Amino acid sequence: MEKNTNEHIAPDMFEFAQKDAFLHDEKFKTKARGYFADALLRFKKNKSSVVAAWIIGFLILFAIFAPIISNYSVNDKDVVYTNYPPYIPSIAEKNIGMFDGSYTLSSQSEMQLASLRAIGEETGMDPVIKILETFETHSKYRGQDRVSYSYRVKVNSYFMEGIRTFVLSYEEYERIQQFQNETGIQVLYPMVEKTDIYVKAKEGADLSGAADNPNIWYQCEDLKGNALLDADGNRIPAYSTNQAKTYGEYHSQRIPSDPGNYIYNFAKSGSVQVRICYYNYYTYKNGYEPSYIMGTDTMGRDLFCSIGMGARFSLVFAVIVSAINLTIGAIYGAIQGYYGGAIDMVLDRIADVLSGVPFIVVTTLFQLHLAQKVGTVPSFLFAFVLTGWIGMAALTRKQFYRFKGQEYVLAAKTLGASDKRLMFKHIFPNSLGTIITSCVLVIPGVISSETSLVYLGIVNLSDFAGTSIGELMSQGQAAMTTSPHAMLFPSLFVSLLLISFNLFGNGLRDAFNPSTRGTEG
Repeated sequence: MEKNTNEHIAPDMFEFAQKDAFLHDEKFKTKARGYFADALLRFKKNKSSVVAAWIIGFLILFAIFAPIISNYSVNDKDVVYTNYPPYIPSIAEKNIGMFDGSYTLSSQSEMQLASLRAIGEETGMDPVIKILETFETHSKYRGQDRVSYSYRVKVNSYFMEGIRTFVLSYEEYERIQQFQNETGIQVLYPMVEKTDIYVKAKEGADLSGAADNPNIWYQCEDLKGNALLDADGNRIPAYSTNQAKTYGEYHSQRIPSDPGNYIYNFAKSGSVQVRICYYNYYTYKNGYEPSYIMGTDTMGRDLFCSIGMGARFSLVFAVIVSAINLTIGAIYGAIQGYYGGAIDMVLDRIADVLSGVPFIVVTTLFQLHLAQKVGTVPSFLFAFVLTGWIGMAALTRKQFYRFKGQEYVLAAKTLGASDKRLMFKHIFPNSLGTIITSCVLVIPGVISSETSLVYLGIVNLSDFAGTSIGELMSQGQAAMTTSPHAMLFPSLFVSLLLISFNLFGNGLRDAFNPSTRGTEG
């Protein structure tokens, strides 16, 4: 038997090396993410969807606040400034080429250019911003070489209106004079008699054929309106001094060149005829200069305000349609998917029949017959709801077939949970992400359909909403060649809204996709 050789080993060699250390499993430093938190994280990774969400937010704020901050309402119409380009006086003064109410006139003759300059001479508001091009034309007349010029001119369309002739009541005439005295803004300009204008015209010439152009305030040498100039090359005023034709006494400010005997009205039966600078008259009527951020439409309404009002209706209408379709489709699809069998088959056949009805036919029939009884908007709403829920029902049905066989559902059923509780407490919440995503994607479809139907003239919403994006686009199309802004701004708004909603909805769909849960790429 061998002797134990370890009996002399020191006891301290058997002490634990980490005797004083507390050994334990390290806790997780991060909290577990829930389904929606995980979806939000994935959504933030989608840059295009995030940008789209910001754009949607901006457009919604625009729809809310544009009609509020605008000086105008959707019912404010100006019969003169129709289809006029964007104009902001404070910016126009800086000559930066934006918001200056500019419009390009092509092939203006020398006389036409002179007429434009004449407006600036009389009112102090020169409509000519810049002469863009000068064209020289050579011709022969009776063996003589002739040179003529034409111009392409950039003009301020608001100034170009110049002087207009109005017939006013005595009360209105007095109020304008009072306004002039208080503000120093010249609204009324001296009267001109046609027979005094054409001083060198052929004696006995028929002046009735010459249009009563209120912007011709100077002597002309012919019926074409060519100005008669003095020795210094200046126009010679042709303002009337015929006191016999005037009404009452003019007691307001006069133009600087007035020697004191110009008359500012012609007496009419129970009224007065006057020459008015329309730009200043607009200021008198409204309390501010004309200022249209997006220009005006064919009815003289502010496009900025009109688009905001139209967007309000489109967004609210689309959300209501989407909510109703979600409610009906969710209930209908839940019954289909949960019970299955014969119930599913019967309900599915009903949906198939309804889906075969053309939407545009339904809308047209509703507008022709139902709108007379319940109104345009309710009948329009019924047309969208009649078949709009079918897609939502099919999606919900699919989700219920997917989840009703899961263990947690079977366990709840075993514990005695009712069908209603199983459907809307256990299955439906797990399908909510996909359903909400589809609901969001319905909104741009509704807006697109609503805009298209109004644009085509099938539905008229102006009586209810004041205006709509589709109506503005339809009106803008008619004047697109001369006033492209009237079509551009409504179209741009709708395009941004639809693209943003689609990108936003696609981002939500990807974020709520269960197969990508837990991933951050």
